[in-house]
Amino acid sequence: MVSIRMPFWLRFISLIGVVALCTGAGLLAYRWYTHPVTLKLAVGTIDGEGARAMSAMASQFVTDGAPVRLKVIDTGTALEAAKAFAAGKVDLAAVRGGVGDLSEAQAIVVLAHVAVLLIAPPGSSIDSIDKLKGRTVGVLGGETNSGIVEALSNAYDLARSKVVFKNLGLEDARQAIQSKQVSALLVVIPLTEKYLTLVKGLFPQGSKTLPVLIPVDSAAAIADANRAYESFDVPKGTLRGSPPVPEDDLTTLRTSLYLVAKKSLSSDVATNLTLAILKARRELLGENRLFAQITSPSTDADAYLPVHPGALAVYNGTQQSFMDEYSNYIYLGPMVLGAIASVLAAAWKFLGIGQPEFRAGPLDTLYGLSRHIRSVKSETELSNIEDQIDNILKEERLKAEKDDESAVDAATLNVVAHRLENLIHDRRVMLAARPPVASVA
Repeated sequence: MVSIRMPFWLRFISLIGVVALCTGAGLLAYRWYTHPVTLKLAVGTIDGEGARAMSAMASQFVTDGAPVRLKVIDTGTALEAAKAFAAGKVDLAAVRGGVGDLSEAQAIVVLAHVAVLLIAPPGSSIDSIDKLKGRTVGVLGGETNSGIVEALSNAYDLARSKVVFKNLGLEDARQAIQSKQVSALLVVIPLTEKYLTLVKGLFPQGSKTLPVLIPVDSAAAIADANRAYESFDVPKGTLRGSPPVPEDDLTTLRTSLYLVAKKSLSSDVATNLTLAILKARRELLGENRLFAQITSPSTDADAYLPVHPGALAVYNGTQQSFMDEYSNYIYLGPMVLGAIASVLAAAWKFLGIGQPEFRAGPLDTLYGLSRHIRSVKSETELSNIEDQIDNILKEERLKAEKDDESAVDAATLNVVAHRLENLIHDRRVMLAARPPVASVA
């Protein structure tokens, strides 16, 4: 079989093509590995503040160069955010405990705690839930708070008391109170200055016009029946400082606003997301005090919402160490480098760069003489070949006497020499049998 050796220029171009292909594939793989993961986040509040806060956090992620990005989708209410999450339209959602289908949800962080406030207008005689009998209660947030309405109705048998709950939009609440369409207002808000100011603005203002906070004395029993809620004491003077409203700590219900992720979300992505949120929280506190409420969810086994394993690693301090995370790279690195070195050596050999020219050894010379013997045309040429053979044999014998490792084995030389002697003999006989060439006079 005849081997075909490619010309140097073709080998060089082929090698450049292979290197370019491998480099391109490596760059694409690196870009894919380091490219930030974008997650869709559904969030909704009746005043739009939730979407604005999450958009600020998404922008901070970009500033920090976080390995995750957020695409914020404003759904208008927490209920719609939960519906989008349950339908698989988003990766993350800001959801409230007890609202929507959260069977596939795992907590990343608690965004805020929200308290249930039952507020009667200034001058009202309603200072307990029992006095709501036969009255209408406005519900700010509507369907989102249907779970709380149901819990209160069951605990206090409000249906028998003919208490009517009327859903109100934020823009309609003030008018409904002033026109006495409702005798009290149910709101579920974080106890921050912004939201407390919003609620106070729904009622008439004045030094002697103090709204009345209605306690939920059965909060502990309601919380026992529904783990989405917990009993909570609103601190004295929360709604107004002087004179204080409430006059003393007041019992009510509280639930949490969670940032949740799908169970299928990668643990690495969840870990990176949690770390990015905690970092952004510190940097955004000065802009919006709402971020001060961001905290870790309960990591108890019986928590209302289980914590995502990736977030749990952050809270428990069980994130992989440098050696744990990169041990595979450290182990495989030398192997990869060795493979690259082998490839480079093969490429160097393929190009034929720096390789010494082939030098024929004694045996190659002797084997080459066999072809020469068959073509000689005179006795003189045969004699010269015999002298050449004798010289080679002599050189190799001297090498052997000096223990030169490059010396050819004597037995091998004898076999080759014997074969050449036979060829020379046959050629002599052939030349002798030829008729003499007539001389030209």
